[in-house]
Amino acid sequence: MIQLYIANKNYSSWSMRPWVLLRQVGIDFEEVYVRFDSFAPDSNFKASLKAVNPVGKVPVLVHDGLAVWDTLAIAEYVAEQFPDKQLWPQDRAARARARSVCAEMHSGFTGLRSACPMNIEAHLTDIGALALRDKPAVRADLERICSLWRGLLQEHGGPMLFGQFTVADAYFAPVVMRLKTYALPVPADVAAYMDRVCALPGVKAWIDDALAEKDFIDFEEPFRVAR
Repeated sequence: MIQLYIANKNYSSWSMRPWVLLRQVGIDFEEVYVRFDSFAPDSNFKASLKAVNPVGKVPVLVHDGLAVWDTLAIAEYVAEQFPDKQLWPQDRAARARARSVCAEMHSGFTGLRSACPMNIEAHLTDIGALALRDKPAVRADLERICSLWRGLLQEHGGPMLFGQFTVADAYFAPVVMRLKTYALPVPADVAAYMDRVCALPGVKAWIDDALAEKDFIDFEEPFRVAR
């Protein structure tokens, strides 16, 4: 049985990616929830995770005694273990493109991620408006995301970025959460894609669990936008 170690569903965007990926394509796994309490080296969160992952971070996938961490590594491992699920596009060029956009998300969009941390239960329209007004990096990230999604949807005909659901859609699901929480403006076709992502059974299950957590953490101060 696969085990997937995750943190709070309301906030943990990195946990969301592999959880949605596994759930959406019907791969059985055991969820191991590790509540976030602090990034401090001696926190319960770090201590619990270091028992399975030397860097003490989520997500971590454990399968047959092997621990795999980092979302890209997990996606690749799962795709190899379950080739029938077709988690990457079958076409070689499309597969390379899907890996490229996932890597771009993995290492980029730092303006959006720092100014608009994932907080599924909240409606932070004012903070989103201020971030868009005052932070050029947020505006640039939003423009790039919209351009990227629109281009892929047009190229592959939808309903997902590469036609059918792939790792790329799971990877961008937390971005969809951010854009909705902070009410960042997007074109109609991008908004329609976001609605389709939210309607995916795997994503909907994550959102429902996040709203039911009732374990909210005050992350507002580190990410406050100057008025």
